[in-house]
Amino acid sequence: MNSKIPATVITGFLGAGKTTLVRHVLNNAKGKRIALIINEFGDVGVDRDVLKGCGDEACDETDMVELANGCICCTVAEDFIPTITQLLARDPRPDHIVIETSGLALPQPLVRAFNWPEIKADVTVDGVVTVADASALAEGRFASDEKAVDAQRQSDEMLDHDTPMGELFEDQLVCADLILLNKSDLVEEDKLNEVEAELRKHLRDGVKLVRTQKGEINMAALLGIESESELDMEGRMSHHERHHAAEGDGHHHHNHEHDDFDSFSIFLPEVASKKHLNDAVESVIRKHDILRLKGFAAIKDAPARLSLQAVGPRIDTYFDRPWNEADKRGTSLVVIGQAPLNRDQITAELQAALG
Repeated sequence: MNSKIPATVITGFLGAGKTTLVRHVLNNAKGKRIALIINEFGDVGVDRDVLKGCGDEACDETDMVELANGCICCTVAEDFIPTITQLLARDPRPDHIVIETSGLALPQPLVRAFNWPEIKADVTVDGVVTVADASALAEGRFASDEKAVDAQRQSDEMLDHDTPMGELFEDQLVCADLILLNKSDLVEEDKLNEVEAELRKHLRDGVKLVRTQKGEINMAALLGIESESELDMEGRMSHHERHHAAEGDGHHHHNHEHDDFDSFSIFLPEVASKKHLNDAVESVIRKHDILRLKGFAAIKDAPARLSLQAVGPRIDTYFDRPWNEADKRGTSLVVIGQAPLNRDQITAELQAALG
């Protein structure tokens, strides 16, 4: 029995019916505590009315997290991983996590993020569900309103990929464990068969394609796929990744797309000042290509504990609470990066800078 919390990733272009599908999931939760991470942003952000129609005591407004800082696949380290760790810290934990991505999100980096050491032992991708707009596809378009999708692209200042719509749609298909051909009731049978035949060219073996109307599907078919998608990324590579693989470049250069992660902890004594700590952390991050560094520090003569979160070279610190008598006053840091990290050298450099 898998003790990990299952997560369903729902992807598809703006207007395909993702939010309608999410509402359907919540309306049929049947007591299951579902946490919802929403990543539509800008003027099309989903409001909390989605949860208000749930009609189930297991549905709580605090179970919905809206990531409005940009495309989730580009902000995995900054936004997504901390959000998941916060959900895992809840009591009770959610029974299932549903992630509605932005229509612009590449699913691959997001799914791969479930291999991060911070969450790998506790969460798994139950399935990647791609919602496709049958009506738009029948008319030769990827989305019902391609101008709205382009406007969405322009509104996201943090978008670090400019994938053409056709490639992005294929990336969403090739990563999927289940395709929902939504709005199928708006398309004639012959045309629908043509659309299905075209979609199947891009699907991996065994991936199911289901026709839906208004996002309605049996929950047993949607949740409980148990694909553990994050363990099977070779067959799900995006256009960009396949291009790099063809050129023999095994390492994709976007940090958020690395497959193998390493992490370790360091315990150090008090630090002379906050500036000492920031300078030392920034130095090792740049030198060793560290993805994340986080933890707590004891600053000399400071009565409160300093919380530190570093994503790439950006470092955020704040005093989170006073030290308690039971606390072991010191500096405890967790280092996360692409495997293998040079643990001894990183530790020695931090000890030398902060000792």
